[in-house]
Amino acid sequence: MKRIIAIILTLALVLSFAGCDLVEKVKDIILPECGGPVNGGEECDAHTDTDDDGYCDECSVSVIVIIDLYAVNDLHGKVNPGSSQPGIAGLTTYLKTVMDENSILLSSGDMWQGSSESNLTYGALITDWMNEMGFVSMTLGNHEYDWSDEYIYENLELASFPFLAINVYDKTTGERAEYATPSVVVERGGIEIGIIGAIGDCYSSISGEVVGDVEFKVGRELTALVRAESERLKAEGVDVIVYSLHDGYGSSSSGVKPVSNNAISSYYDTSLSGDYVDVVFEAHTHQSYVLSDSKGVYHLQGGGENKGLTHAALSYNTANGNKRVRSPEVVKSGVYGDMPQDPLIDQLLAKYKDMIDGAYEVLGTSSRYLDDSEVEQIVADLYYEYGVAKWGGEYDIILGGGFIRTRNPYNLKSGEITYSDIYSLLPFDNELVLCSISGRDLKRKFINTNNSDYYICYGNNDISSIDDNATYYVVVDTYTSSYVYNNLTEVARYGSGVYARDLFAEYVKAGNLA
Repeated sequence: MKRIIAIILTLALVLSFAGCDLVEKVKDIILPECGGPVNGGEECDAHTDTDDDGYCDECSVSVIVIIDLYAVNDLHGKVNPGSSQPGIAGLTTYLKTVMDENSILLSSGDMWQGSSESNLTYGALITDWMNEMGFVSMTLGNHEYDWSDEYIYENLELASFPFLAINVYDKTTGERAEYATPSVVVERGGIEIGIIGAIGDCYSSISGEVVGDVEFKVGRELTALVRAESERLKAEGVDVIVYSLHDGYGSSSSGVKPVSNNAISSYYDTSLSGDYVDVVFEAHTHQSYVLSDSKGVYHLQGGGENKGLTHAALSYNTANGNKRVRSPEVVKSGVYGDMPQDPLIDQLLAKYKDMIDGAYEVLGTSSRYLDDSEVEQIVADLYYEYGVAKWGGEYDIILGGGFIRTRNPYNLKSGEITYSDIYSLLPFDNELVLCSISGRDLKRKFINTNNSDYYICYGNNDISSIDDNATYYVVVDTYTSSYVYNNLTEVARYGSGVYARDLFAEYVKAGNLA
């Protein structure tokens, strides 16, 4: 009987890949609801499945529970549609359509920072959306720290799910940060699923002044933490371990690709696979892939900026405890981009209307399209211009700029420009600062840098005869100034609440792009 059932289901599965829907129809015919026998006899007291075919050896009832795992990474607050992503309206509809009582929805971080709607509410709008969608956890990403841990705490009070970060430690106490939970356990279909969350080696991706009191334990320390937490969870009866990691592979691929231990060793220790971790949902690099490591454990990332999400069906055998990850995939935004908008989005926008409405004001027009490098160079020019206007009477400022990089959609469209458009390009709250630097470091770190994300404005200054031992003055923002390897010493700060986007907004208002 079991062999006949297996043959029929295998045939139906093959046909389903050709666009047929026979799998469910066949199941309805030959399998009853979970718990009932298929051979007309009494169900046995204790199921066994020695041949691991998914059916009880005695009563032939299915002993498989399917749990659908969905993960969103690097959403960056993309509430409304843009030129390269559809907003969360269709995503909301899609998730509500495909998820059921045996589904799990989680996040691998960087959910808040990146749009006027989310930034002006300091992440609250997105956290509210996540509550409504039933997220069970969010791993903290580097951009969750952009407004300091004050807003991590505020969002944690709002959230109906924990913030996971097993490896974020308070430097003062030596203990895990109070807002960081190592793991969470959820139950689906009688199966206990443990989700362990960690942030990768992303410390340098955060402005140093907002993470000065914490450290991220990475490398061997992180491996030891995850191994110990997995062992603890399993000892408490957890059946499946999901690892939600805010770090990931450096390139995209289609389909399921094998990956070597060495290729992922910079962020993941393959010794965790199998014994400690069953599937890994990744983030941070904004790549799209499904990778299979040397031990057969899948690593998934859905891109970023709402260009996709990931899904895997986990099959758990309740008779023998065996588990398999089936059909791991990246669901591209094209699948859900044109779906009808769920009313939830309008409800959230209405709820936070007073906080976000100003972002839709038209500031001016641009007669042409500006690519990312043009926008970034304008910002560097503005740093220098504003810096000289404020401090030039007292300090001889030789340059302005530093590390400047736009975000999605990266380029500035032509036509009417709103504050929201600029917010998406320049979302970070990095303040303008005047710094001193030695001539030697000035040449090494700025003038002769190989970093393509450094944009510099020299004004009319002659940089051909920099004295290594002399002191010079530059105008940068707090991301560049707090990067310790730049060897900058802060002299003065322009003022709280003055950021690159504000300078650029004034530039547009003045008609410079018309």
